[in-house]
Amino acid sequence: MDTPWQDLPEGRIAYIREVPLDALPVEIRTRLEGARQVYGIHTEAGECVALTRNRRLAFVLARRNDLAPVSAH
Repeated sequence: MDTPWQDLPEGRIAYIREVPLDALPVEIRTRLEGARQVYGIHTEAGECVALTRNRRLAFVLARRNDLAPVSAH
C-alpha cells in the first residue's frame, strides 16, 4: 500500500467501519438482536474479520491483535 503516513505498519492495518445491519447474513443478524450499530474490523484487502456492537471495542480488539486501527468510511 502506498501511503503518505510513514508510521502505519504495512500489512498490519485494520480498517474500522460501521457495517449496515441489512448487509449481514440473517444468521449473524439474529445473533445481534437489539443491536442498532455494528462495526467491522477489516483487513487491508477489505475482508471483515470481526464484528462488534461498539466502535471503541473494535479499536481495542484490533490493537490487542497487534493491528493498527484506522477509521474507514
